[in-house]
Amino acid sequence: MAIDPALHRLSVAPMLDWTDRHFRYLVRLCSRGVRLYTEMVTDRAILHGNRPRLLDFDPSEHPVALQLGGSDPALLAEAARIGQDWGYDEINLNLGCPSERVQGGGFGACLMKEPDLVAECFAAMREAVQLPVTAKHRLGVDDLEDYGYLARFVEKLASVGVEVFIVHARKAWLQGLSPKENREIPELRYGWVYRLKEDFPHLIFVLNGGVKTLDEAGAHLEHVDGVMLGRAVYEDPFVLEEADRRFFGLEHRPQRLQVAQAMIAYAEARLEEGVPLWSIARHMLNLFKGQRGGKRWRRYLSEHAIRPQAKAQVLWEALEQVTKTPTLRTIASLPKLEKPLQQCS
Repeated sequence: MAIDPALHRLSVAPMLDWTDRHFRYLVRLCSRGVRLYTEMVTDRAILHGNRPRLLDFDPSEHPVALQLGGSDPALLAEAARIGQDWGYDEINLNLGCPSERVQGGGFGACLMKEPDLVAECFAAMREAVQLPVTAKHRLGVDDLEDYGYLARFVEKLASVGVEVFIVHARKAWLQGLSPKENREIPELRYGWVYRLKEDFPHLIFVLNGGVKTLDEAGAHLEHVDGVMLGRAVYEDPFVLEEADRRFFGLEHRPQRLQVAQAMIAYAEARLEEGVPLWSIARHMLNLFKGQRGGKRWRRYLSEHAIRPQAKAQVLWEALEQVTKTPTLRTIASLPKLEKPLQQCS
């Protein structure tokens, strides 16, 4: 069955150490329609590690994709099967991370030099699951920066049934640049991604890299099927404030206080499970970015939520820094956010 391109119209990139289940829950409160991705999880971690810690997510996160890292077809197939059983909507393979640790494991961006192996990996995963299995890759690596090679790479994966390609519109330098520098220094070539869509109109292409606003996303959508935002969302989740109305036809426009209130309720539930408050609060630091009291909010959380025994009351106290309201429970008079839609997957 063909994949509906609308499912990938707007998404939030997988970001190591950032897009954990707590941040994804926050993003879902800001947008019901945007597609979410986990951090990259290696196949071996899933096979041998603490699966609930690695894979658990809240049902409201749907549609949510599991991003895998690995290069062994059999191990990736088993990890994909586990991800399907866990309830994910998509399995994505990381072919773009340039970090030395990832290179040392023989996966990530360095796999772009081995299209035959990558095709074997995808064939094994697609055989193992009924979910969409998608690729996230760069334009090239090191001196291997040639549109012809990129097109052949895409064609190779398409030959084993890959339909969705998330393309970070930069190449990666495997030596000499840090992961951060690899996100900033190599030249962005959006035209190459546009050209892929022209050359392979039957495939789905999602553009990633350097997109900071919904206006920019809308401009790219004139040429490709989808756009993936990354750090812009982490730096201010409310960059998605108008996303549902503009891209998904949903009448949903959250307020920051509503989202804060919902996150406090979420934190209270997770604390009962033994999750430290900072694991959640660290993702909330930018919730009031650019707003009156936003710096006070951030400073208060940074100083108090990081304490080992911190409770959810810290979040209420931080809100006082924003609202200057003596009794924080007065924000309970705000209409609560409706339960996020789950039929978008």
